[in-house]
Amino acid sequence: MPKIEVYSTAVCPYCVAAKNLLKSKGLQWNEVRVDADPAQRDLMLRRSGGRRTVPQIFINDQHVGGYDDLVAADRSGKLKQLLGEPA
Repeated sequence: MPKIEVYSTAVCPYCVAAKNLLKSKGLQWNEVRVDADPAQRDLMLRRSGGRRTVPQIFINDQHVGGYDDLVAADRSGKLKQLLGEPA
């Protein structure tokens, strides 16, 4: 099972959409709430190259980006690669 991390906040519609996309693929993830923990927000900023928006998604420690990036990766087939699935 791939390691998936989703940095999010409580009131973020794009976070919900990203989690719904992952769920539709039968995937599980670890949600990291940056609104509840400033240290996690700082970690997200460092890991994402300074991106301040949520969600920020990582698969197997590789930065995917936000919701739009996740959808683009899904459509292009890159998401399968990141998940270690055959093309």
